[in-house]
Amino acid sequence: MTTDLTRSTAAELADLLAQGSVSARDVARAHLDRTAAVDGDVHSYLHVDAEGALAQADAVDRRRAAGEPLHALAGVPIAVKDVMTTRGLPTTCGSRILQGWVPPYDATLVTRLRGAGMPILGKTNMDEFAMGSSTEHSAYGPSRNPWDLERIPGGSGGGSSSVVASFQAPLAIGTDTGGSIRQPAAVTGTVGTKPTYGGVSRYGLVALASSLDQAGPCTRTVLDAALLHELIGGHDPMDSTSIDAPVPPVVEAARRADVAGLRIGIVRELTGEGFQAGVQARFDEAVQHLVDAGAEVVEVSCPSFTYALAAYYLILPSEASSNLAKFDAMRYGLRVAPEGVDEPSAEQVMAATRDAGFGDEVKRRIILGTYALSSGYYDAYYGSAQKVRRLIADDFTRAFETADVLVSPTAPTTAFRFGDKLDDPMAMYLNDIATIPANLAGIPGMSVPSGLAEEDGLPAGFQILAPAMQDHRLYAVGAALEARLTAAWGGALLDRAPALATTKEA
Repeated sequence: MTTDLTRSTAAELADLLAQGSVSARDVARAHLDRTAAVDGDVHSYLHVDAEGALAQADAVDRRRAAGEPLHALAGVPIAVKDVMTTRGLPTTCGSRILQGWVPPYDATLVTRLRGAGMPILGKTNMDEFAMGSSTEHSAYGPSRNPWDLERIPGGSGGGSSSVVASFQAPLAIGTDTGGSIRQPAAVTGTVGTKPTYGGVSRYGLVALASSLDQAGPCTRTVLDAALLHELIGGHDPMDSTSIDAPVPPVVEAARRADVAGLRIGIVRELTGEGFQAGVQARFDEAVQHLVDAGAEVVEVSCPSFTYALAAYYLILPSEASSNLAKFDAMRYGLRVAPEGVDEPSAEQVMAATRDAGFGDEVKRRIILGTYALSSGYYDAYYGSAQKVRRLIADDFTRAFETADVLVSPTAPTTAFRFGDKLDDPMAMYLNDIATIPANLAGIPGMSVPSGLAEEDGLPAGFQILAPAMQDHRLYAVGAALEARLTAAWGGALLDRAPALATTKEA
């Protein structure tokens, strides 16, 4: 029974719970047992809250037995990326500088999960302060890809993607600043959605780049992503960037999976040269599946996308430099006294703490961002990058005049081996070349599995982009493609992951 429950989708678990076929404690216990068996190999979690999850599950069981009305996902467990504040649970952002910090409040998103009766299994691993594409920049060691334990699970949310891909949780929350939900989904054969900027509250999300960060679902199916999106989305007065509008009809779109007459725009600048042959081949096949389902294909050009990577890596470090200034050893988190100084000044303690608490990638981006914002360089760097951002948004506007959604491969390659790009920041940054434009423009995006690349037998991802607040279009296209590919594969793609067969079963 344990294995069956961990292999079930969130929608299937919700049905079983509603029917009374299983208890919420059964479901939580099954996933905690699975974690005990495999997370020593995968390292998806930074903190597991078995006691809290079981207590939340028991509360749901009592309410269900009493006949109380419950949310559809009540009793379905979930994992949360360690960048979201969780009252009573550690929140480290994958950094030594926050080691041991326990927030006194929940993020709005976490409040909604708890309110729906979803047991929180734990906090997932991540690149430090969400800076990275491989989870190798976590201060607590990398997570591993369940397809090949010697390869990366993506980043910064590699913990959230791998916890779902290794069947330790049916659902997880990730955050996407430049692709950190979608790129991990692509390389682990899972589904990841970045909602419209402002569509999901950022209150309680420890900020990396405030104008780019967005939380969203990490799941194994498109319907599961829609169910979670519907729950966590919606206006929040605690977040000044939150959109005061209803959540788009994402669940209805996922269930209908209708793309007849939909115009699918292939972005010329996000295909072909620079993309692994096997990734491109799976993308082309996926497009043909959508055509067979009744969609129309058009080609669009977004010339400003050529400059997206450069603009992003000026805007993000600049905002990170500002946001991370609060980690000063004065109020919370790590405090390190400088060696050989009897009565150190506040500045000396701050410097020693940041030197010990921040990793190399965080330091690199803080230095870059501080320089870009400095007097005499602001207009030349940060100001110019914001102008390019406007051009990218204009390119999207024009493209959506001729296409209902835009598509591309999610990432240029499949998962690479640990260490292959760790010492080459530019090679690491190029992993986000296809995902970054959506963050710069604030539009929604999704990655769904498109199959396995011939070269290495590893998953490739298919990216779908839609206009702002048209998130339901992602789910219609994603569900239609998922249905056709699942039929072609003869079942779920994750069932073919070879590393899962070698990990210990609960």
